[in-house]
Amino acid sequence: MTRFISHSYNDTIDFAEKYAQNLRGGEILAFYGPLGAGKTAFAAGVVKGLENLSNVSSPTFAIINDYGGNPRIYHFDMYRIETFDDLYSTGFFDYLEENAVTLIEWSENIEKFLSEEYNMIKIKISYGENENERIIEISDENISI
Repeated sequence: MTRFISHSYNDTIDFAEKYAQNLRGGEILAFYGPLGAGKTAFAAGVVKGLENLSNVSSPTFAIINDYGGNPRIYHFDMYRIETFDDLYSTGFFDYLEENAVTLIEWSENIEKFLSEEYNMIKIKISYGENENERIIEISDENISI
């Protein structure tokens, strides 16, 4: 487990950008954490680190943002997903067939619907001791930052 303490939005972006240097395509990054913790900020850093110039925003209402690129980047928001049928109707499983980097906010809402074959990298973001501090924990053991 890799642990990082971010002291600002920009720290989170910079850390995620460096982390993205480990990604090649085919990874599923599953974000966990409360509202406002920095899941979208981390996603923005990953997109930037993969040299993709897309404007990153949480796909709360659209469910998915497709940022294109090489590797292709899909960004899901599962906040409104409650059942397997909800998840299936998004086409989510079709996106996992590609060799893309898949970013999933609110992964706790869909975790029970996914088998271990997907080998998700869990990224837990929680509040720290002060207003801007965030504790970021990544389950990926094969990273260098």
